[in-house]
Amino acid sequence: MDTTALKKRVKLLALRIVRLVEALPSSVAAQVIGKQVLRSGTSVAANYYSACKARSRKDFISKIGIAEEEADETLLWLELITESKMLKEDKVEGLLTEVNEIISILAASRITAKRNEFASARHSSFGNRQS
Repeated sequence: MDTTALKKRVKLLALRIVRLVEALPSSVAAQVIGKQVLRSGTSVAANYYSACKARSRKDFISKIGIAEEEADETLLWLELITESKMLKEDKVEGLLTEVNEIISILAASRITAKRNEFASARHSSFGNRQS
């Protein structure tokens, strides 16, 4: 998936999270969890955007890893929202699927970048050897 398409996807996720939080009941528990899912869900997009502007491969790996962690945390809060019956499962089901897919994409991107970093480091260390 190209960066433009994933940028749109994580931004749409953030907007969907905002709307979900607005739909939560006004109970104390719902408001606390709502703030958590709002923070982590919007942070996925912010950190992915930041990763796209990384200054180095190591910086990219770090930032994409943070985006992945935030997506994983978002998944937890969404599960708590459904399992505690704050919202009906059918209202959250699509978001759960989307977050899981985004986690997979971010993880694959991080793993590929790490593999490329390792290969690049190995290649340059072999190229610097003298006979």
